Amino acid sequence: MGPAGRGWGRQGLCLLKRRLLLWKLVAVVFAALLFCEFLIYYFVIFRCGWPEVAAPARGGEQVPVLRAMVLADTHLLGELQGHWLDKLRREWQMERAFQTALWVLQPEVIFILGDVFDEGKWSSPQAWADDVGRFQKIFRHPAHVQLKVVAGNHDIGFHYWMSSYTVKRFEKAFSSERLFSWKGVNFVMVNSVAMEGDGCNICAAAEAELLEISHRLNCSQEVRDSGSCGAGQWLPPSAPILLQHYPLYRASDANCSGPDAAPPGERSIPFKERYDVLSREASQKLLWWFRPRLVLSGHTHSACEVLHGARTPELSVPSFSWRNRNNPSFIMEDTVLATYCGVAGLLAVLVLAHSERLALPFLSSWMVLRTHRAR
Repeated sequence: MGPAGRGWGRQGLCLLKRRLLLWKLVAVVFAALLFCEFLIYYFVIFRCGWPEVAAPARGGEQVPVLRAMVLADTHLLGELQGHWLDKLRREWQMERAFQTALWVLQPEVIFILGDVFDEGKWSSPQAWADDVGRFQKIFRHPAHVQLKVVAGNHDIGFHYWMSSYTVKRFEKAFSSERLFSWKGVNFVMVNSVAMEGDGCNICAAAEAELLEISHRLNCSQEVRDSGSCGAGQWLPPSAPILLQHYPLYRASDANCSGPDAAPPGERSIPFKERYDVLSREASQKLLWWFRPRLVLSGHTHSACEVLHGARTPELSVPSFSWRNRNNPSFIMEDTVLATYCGVAGLLAVLVLAHSERLALPFLSSWMVLRTHRAR
């Protein structure tokens, strides 16, 4: 073979090596994206499971168990404060986590405890319609799964920003239902933003509605033949579960612990009534009216378990948005970051190996090691 033939042979070999390197890089990047943006949600959520519940018997019949999934503070970004890249990233994470949990865990009902949107309190009609459309895409669900949403301060505004327009707009998108019963469980969905206690029109109407629901629930636990409750649809005779955005009054998160709790340095910061938590008076009203067996709340973006009195537990649900915390509901952020760092290192090694810049340091180290052993 002449010099020209050998030259073309070396060029062909070099071109083949470059193509192999390109395919290796593409394969590594594709595998990393597939794992970090899709498969990791299955790996994490497959480790979750429903608690074992011994269903009590009532009247000789087994009482069915209801599987409910509870989220809070999704804070979908709006058109004013949300950068498109941040919005794309956070909403993709929420969508994949939610859809994977929906497929793996198969809940029967899903509750979202307010602050669905970040800018609902001031968004224009068109921006509101766009946000609702994105919400319906992210949290799409089969027809047999119920989705119930409670209003938060970012959805309708804080008490002094709240208006009949924002409340009606929210109820039109997500229903004005306040009482929901399924499989013998009563859920009361409270507009906690309206529990200010100052007698405003929205507040007075919300409290009157809650009092009527309280009356119906109390009647359901009385003797059916008593005439004090009158005719009407009877509810399951069980204490309700309250669903609301603001937590009931507590001084701080000082007694909260666990991986989903607030950072240790923030737990002792006092809460402000009517801003961070409900007032003492509003909290006592709800506890007295309903005598709930459980209270579920959001707003603080961190988890906490509190016992009110001697019998009423409250669970504050952490935020479901990676924008509010690094471990939202499903903890996976550290694993994804480590995987991407590992892939970046692997890509660097592949490039250096292809350019033969990696061989010299390894060869020098090997020679030093051999010399040391010979001595």
